[in-house]
Amino acid sequence: MTNLFRGVCLLVFVAAAPLWAQLGHPAKGSWSGYWGPSESEQRRVLLLIEWTGNELTGLINPGRNGVAIDRAELDASTWTLTIEADMPVEDGGTARYVATGTIENLGSWTSRRYSGTYRHGDETGTFLVTIN
Repeated sequence: MTNLFRGVCLLVFVAAAPLWAQLGHPAKGSWSGYWGPSESEQRRVLLLIEWTGNELTGLINPGRNGVAIDRAELDASTWTLTIEADMPVEDGGTARYVATGTIENLGSWTSRRYSGTYRHGDETGTFLVTIN
């Protein structure tokens, strides 16, 4: 009976180990995908989101033309994430970018999704990014 008990305990521990390994914030990470006003007008996007203290921070399309996220707010009751930033527009100025969507597949390291709608100046559309 002792060996059976030990075996069951070991099995429970091994099965539960991935739950303990999931440290950090569900929104944290590198996300890539597309956003655009229509299915034929999609643009590639990369989000780098960090969890620093009690605040989400990050970059949209990091690199030479990267844009800092000004505000990121997560409603944990619905897993709705809103990101705001001043993004460049074609005429050389900037316009406010506001993306609101839900994070899905929270327990997965490889198939988390963040999707919803955005507004960038006068343009509206949809976006879908997945965790890298």
